[in-house]
Amino acid sequence: MAELSTIARPYAHGLIQALKDRSAGAEDMARCLESLDALVGTVRNPQVAVLVGDPKLTDDQLFDLIVDVTGKLPEEVAHLLRVVVENGRLEAMPEIARQFRELKNLSEGVADAVIETAFELSETEVQDLLDSLGKKFPGVKLHPIVVVKPELIGGVCVRIGDQVLDASIRARLAQMKTTLTA
Repeated sequence: MAELSTIARPYAHGLIQALKDRSAGAEDMARCLESLDALVGTVRNPQVAVLVGDPKLTDDQLFDLIVDVTGKLPEEVAHLLRVVVENGRLEAMPEIARQFRELKNLSEGVADAVIETAFELSETEVQDLLDSLGKKFPGVKLHPIVVVKPELIGGVCVRIGDQVLDASIRARLAQMKTTLTA
């Protein structure tokens, strides 16, 4: 079976294209992203997941059930959901949402900066870190997503796209271990 990222790519691109075709603005894209995130929550709901595999449910019934649980969806997202349901690809919904987020950010010149830290960071600390990262990523507006991971011990690990900047104590200890055992 194909990887989820391969399956999700045409759906995410199709949604972006549908929004561009009707000249949707940033607010419409943000609304679609929120709806996709809500759909992901619905699809991951254990009670809904049980029904997804039920052969007694038609595609229309499954679609209606998901919409009822999720709430009102923008037209483009509803069309996307219908196609995903008809093609039996609901398991790809989280990846579709992730890829849509990346495409949306790319079109807006924004990138998510996932900041993993051992301790909570103040707004000032986050802003200082974003200012420093802005020098490494000129021309890109960084959107911070702070995740507290005590196992890092100290420092931070930042992921922006496919680049990772790991300045955590855990990473430094791993480097020391490798050096000492080599």
